[in-house]
Amino acid sequence: MIDAHQHFWQYDAVKYDWIDDSMAAIRQSFMPSDLKNLLEQNQVDGTVLVQVNQSMDENNFMLSLAKENDFIKAVVGWVDLQSQNITEELTILKQHNKLKGFRHILQAEKDADFMLRPNFKRGISALAAFNDTFDLLIYPHQLAAARVLVNSYPNQLFVIDHLAKPYIKNSLIDNWKCDLQNIAAHENVYCKVSGLFTEAIWTNCSLPDLKPYLDVAVEAFGMKRLLFGSDWPVCLLATNYKNNLSVIQEYFKTFSSTEQEQFFAQNAINFYNLND
Repeated sequence: MIDAHQHFWQYDAVKYDWIDDSMAAIRQSFMPSDLKNLLEQNQVDGTVLVQVNQSMDENNFMLSLAKENDFIKAVVGWVDLQSQNITEELTILKQHNKLKGFRHILQAEKDADFMLRPNFKRGISALAAFNDTFDLLIYPHQLAAARVLVNSYPNQLFVIDHLAKPYIKNSLIDNWKCDLQNIAAHENVYCKVSGLFTEAIWTNCSLPDLKPYLDVAVEAFGMKRLLFGSDWPVCLLATNYKNNLSVIQEYFKTFSSTEQEQFFAQNAINFYNLND
């Protein structure tokens, strides 16, 4: 089993200013020693560690943890995709075998079309030559622009984080469903079933709340392009690791053993090239 989306940080109020007063439960440091036992208890064999800060220091921090902890199978880092020297920077970063892809915090960009700017697209166009993936951290209103982006680079692998954060707590689904189906038509796009508990009502979320959104994801992407991710420790705002995993396992329990293996392990292995 592979957890395709989790984070670590050494808490600093300035560096992690996105952790506001409503997120007091995660306003602390989270390191591999905090997660290792949880993985063993839940029979999770490895994880994909994903960036939360946009800096080279963040890359160095994550890569050092990956070197020290075998359960970290891959790192999704950050690089300035708008840099004039993007190819040179990717060449240097490619020396790290566990660095498999990159992410930009697109959800924080006020311009929904930020990802379509020429300089950003030039950076995206450089990734495929290095076999690097790209995580799309976006909100539903950004799915249309994301579809234009992924259509421009059919040989580039993309994965949508957290199902593009549907508005579960408001029971809104129709527009998101349409846009997700449209982008899923592109075979180079995968999607992470992650971060859903924190898009629902934190104090009262169970499988019936998530099922309509999971149904859409399965229908849109099929079982070969969906990945399980815990989004730990952010998920702690709404649930613990075990319950997070158990609810998702409950949903998929009627699927075939092959489909469950694809979702909980093989798709992440394939997408992030974990056997390399």
